[in-house]
Amino acid sequence: MNNVVLIGRLARDPELRYTQNNNTAVTHITIAVDRPPQQGQEKQADFIRVTVFGRQAETVNRYLKKGRQVAVQGRIQTGSYKNRDGQTVYTTDVIADRVEFLGSGNDSSGGGIGRGPVETEDPGFPDAFQATDDDIPF
Repeated sequence: MNNVVLIGRLARDPELRYTQNNNTAVTHITIAVDRPPQQGQEKQADFIRVTVFGRQAETVNRYLKKGRQVAVQGRIQTGSYKNRDGQTVYTTDVIADRVEFLGSGNDSSGGGIGRGPVETEDPGFPDAFQATDDDIPF
């Protein structure tokens, strides 16, 4: 099983590009994930590169900024390439299946949007059903 879940903050703004063959959106983000603190040591973080595809990639690029907290669910993928010097460079990336925006978008961490209602194309409820926050038991 290859599954990873990460929570961290964007280390820099997202980078969006489109593939040449089928014009698919691809966004790269780097998130800083805190390591569990060790007694007597300074706080440390890992900087993990995440790749997001499709409409979700466009949404991530549009609304996320450096410092914004996110949760990422996906899989780890390794690869390699030859650099300009002819040396093989090995890579490890997370390919995101799901990216959730955490925290408030208008806080000092530099986010782009606040929490609000999420609209879906097909809510799956009968026409007479109107969901409100009052319907949630917690």
